[in-house]
Amino acid sequence: MFSVQLKKLRAEYGMTQAQLAQKLGISASAVGMYEQGRREPDSELLARLARLFHVSTDYLLGVQQESEADQEVNTVIDRFTNILKKQQGLMFNGMPLSESDREKIVNAIRVATAIAIPGEEKNDEPKD
Repeated sequence: MFSVQLKKLRAEYGMTQAQLAQKLGISASAVGMYEQGRREPDSELLARLARLFHVSTDYLLGVQQESEADQEVNTVIDRFTNILKKQQGLMFNGMPLSESDREKIVNAIRVATAIAIPGEEKNDEPKD
């Protein structure tokens, strides 16, 4: 299951095996072996992958299916941001999206989330 999750997450983030290998400080062939299920990561590498992809180690190992509804909203936004930055040829109303446009979209999502899901409101009035 790890091999499937790794390949899926790498594709979501728009990374090649070589790019992922470089971020992890391992060889591209090692990434290939992990994705083919011919090799398993040690606990240190597993933890680094979880941090990189903003998922739990249980999710990487297939112990827990982490649906988007079960994730923290900020984690989902972070993952979306990474995907948006890597996606080539994105357009809006027939115009290509610049890096600035992509940042504006992410910021708008963060603002909308903050408005829709406010933190706990503090009430200074004493309760009866």
